[in-house]
Amino acid sequence: MKVEVLNSTLVAPSEETPRTGLWLSNLDLAGHRSHKPLVYYYPAPTPGNKDGADFFSPDRLKAALARALVPFYPLAGRLHVDEGGRLQINCNGEGALFVVARADFTGEDLFQNYQPSPEVRRMFVPSASSSDDPLAVFQVTFLKCGGVVLGTGIHHMSMDGMGSFHFIQTWTGLARGLNISEACPLPPMHDRTLLRGRSPPHVDFDHLFYSPAYLTGLPRPYVTRVYSVSPKLLENLKSRCAQGVSTYGAITAHLWRCMCVARGLEPCSDTRLRVTANVRHRLRPPLPRHFSGNAILRDLVTIKVADILSQPLGFVADAIRKRVEDINDAYVRSVIDFVELELEKGSLQAAPGHLMPESDLWVVSWRGMHMYDADFGWGAPRFVVPAEMFGIGTAYVMQHSDKDDSIAVMFSLEPRYVECFEDVFYKG
Repeated sequence: MKVEVLNSTLVAPSEETPRTGLWLSNLDLAGHRSHKPLVYYYPAPTPGNKDGADFFSPDRLKAALARALVPFYPLAGRLHVDEGGRLQINCNGEGALFVVARADFTGEDLFQNYQPSPEVRRMFVPSASSSDDPLAVFQVTFLKCGGVVLGTGIHHMSMDGMGSFHFIQTWTGLARGLNISEACPLPPMHDRTLLRGRSPPHVDFDHLFYSPAYLTGLPRPYVTRVYSVSPKLLENLKSRCAQGVSTYGAITAHLWRCMCVARGLEPCSDTRLRVTANVRHRLRPPLPRHFSGNAILRDLVTIKVADILSQPLGFVADAIRKRVEDINDAYVRSVIDFVELELEKGSLQAAPGHLMPESDLWVVSWRGMHMYDADFGWGAPRFVVPAEMFGIGTAYVMQHSDKDDSIAVMFSLEPRYVECFEDVFYKG
């Protein structure tokens, strides 16, 4: 598979935007210090379809992008170290990177048995790794079949998943011809000082996830597979849990158990699940829903392998639920202060993925995200998927691309465990 870059340009905001240093919170600094690589696949329009005219015109997309960068002006800036040595965003209006490319293969070649990988990322998401690189990078790749892949990379320190999809919704709405108040009725709120630490900081809980002591894993090769959870399988999983269990809880409990079996973990050992919680509504007072910074907190659920395997599935799902429910204002403030102390010591480790111990699992839910609302005027995408996983033992739970009631689970695992995992996942 070959992708040829045709042109590359920086797109600046279409109007004057604030020129200032944007303070980053401890939750911004504790996240992944890299771009989140996603790919959106849009099949070729059917012959005679009036919506196919000027299909994915780069000029139309760039014009809309320039307008979207006005309310989302930090994405046109660059990472910068302030006078005190702390990272911030220099909102200088330099712009986002926009690349146009063409490929010598079809959408079916790539997406029939899609697997995220470093190669997919290299083909579709422009490279950006230094502090001088844009915080937002985009690439429109025209495929041999007439379809398009849009690759997006938004730096995780600039905003979390909710903020990113808010930006994409704004961009696509403007491309469809909406005015800015229609495309973005709730402008993003960029002030992160609402998440400033206390003075002096005080830590009231244990926060192993954010501690360097947690990094006990070693880099290992892995493969990624996509597993469908049919409505029938989901109903079966939920029936084995307490009434009202969430889809995420039931699927994650099942995934956790299958991982323990496939890896052959010792029953007397501990296994840990990384959970990710949106804390906007958990703070007092709550953050605005349109808060654009990182309002994501990560934590660990620890259970003995023997209990994962022998207790009812509902026991595991309930342990996940209780841990997430315990993340309240006091807990979030304690995390912020813990990170502050780690920053002062210079020992903060930003959200490791590939160094997880073999006993652990990280499951992120994208259900509820408006992923498939990304209509630039030529229809919704058929697939929205990560271009590359964060590392081994990570999983995404998301709505299946066919938009029925089924769920897709994207999971990265060591190759030698895949066959056993699949057997347990579907056959029990």
